[in-house]
Amino acid sequence: MTVDAKHAIHTAVPAKTAWQRGRLLALGSVVAAALLVAHDLVPNRWGNVGSLVQSFLPWLGLAVPLGILAALLRRSALAILAVLLPLAAWIWVFLPQLRPVAPEPGDLTVVQHNVSDTNTDVAGTAEVLLAAEPDVVTLTEVSDAAAGQYTQEFGDVLPHHETQGTVGIWSRYPLKGATAVDIRPEGVDATWDRCLRVVIQREGAVVALFAAHLPSVRLGSGGFETELRNASALRLADAVNAEQRDTVIVSGDLNAVLVDGAVAPLTNLVTAPAAGFEFTYPEAFPVAQIDHVLARGATVTEVRALGATGSDHLPLLARIDTPWS
Repeated sequence: MTVDAKHAIHTAVPAKTAWQRGRLLALGSVVAAALLVAHDLVPNRWGNVGSLVQSFLPWLGLAVPLGILAALLRRSALAILAVLLPLAAWIWVFLPQLRPVAPEPGDLTVVQHNVSDTNTDVAGTAEVLLAAEPDVVTLTEVSDAAAGQYTQEFGDVLPHHETQGTVGIWSRYPLKGATAVDIRPEGVDATWDRCLRVVIQREGAVVALFAAHLPSVRLGSGGFETELRNASALRLADAVNAEQRDTVIVSGDLNAVLVDGAVAPLTNLVTAPAAGFEFTYPEAFPVAQIDHVLARGATVTEVRALGATGSDHLPLLARIDTPWS
């Protein structure tokens, strides 16, 4: 075949237009939009992919700037138009959290913090927590030795305290009825002790408080490994559901975001503020809120991440409107 013949064949194939290029990019935008809108329909099979998607759901919004950049590089009008789908889906899902709302003050301030069992700066950590002027502090990953140090640092500001295993509660108000709550997943050693229930007393009114630390999740060879956390969340949900006090607060490191359907048996029993992104983990670059303060029979009016401590988590402050007010 001559060079002229080859050139004729080559030029006979019309170049793709801007509306024909970038079909895979457009498909990616459609998939991102579908995951945003229908994340609760993604099954927790094939390595718990549903929980994985829900854990990082806000970050699917990155499909918009990345999609625009890729579409410009590909010179694809189709891909640019398709980017509008995940943009609209992200706004639809998260607009309620972005609307500015003046929070009600509340009458009980709770600070939750996973202080990390490798955190040696107890004094500095306590200083950050006390600066928030809390009425109650719940700590997870606190050793017996560290618990004594925190008690000393909190001093007369939070004179009432109870600990159980690796969780502890320090309070401005008296604490009664401290009870260990067994939320161990089946097969976990009895030394695993991560939940404490107390009753906070103030002016004749009482609030039941659960401080809990659910098992960690991991990305491993089997996918997103959440089975232990899910089982522990179910046991905590049973305890909260059986609680006879009308007002209940659940505070702790749940190792889950609230939209994760796998922990719905617990989160369906309590409420949290709908506004804001208060990512608490990891401290160096927070991408998810896995520390929570939730309530039943009361209203959590505000949550806010506090400044860094020596932990790999950020502390979380919550203001709660209780029946006391």
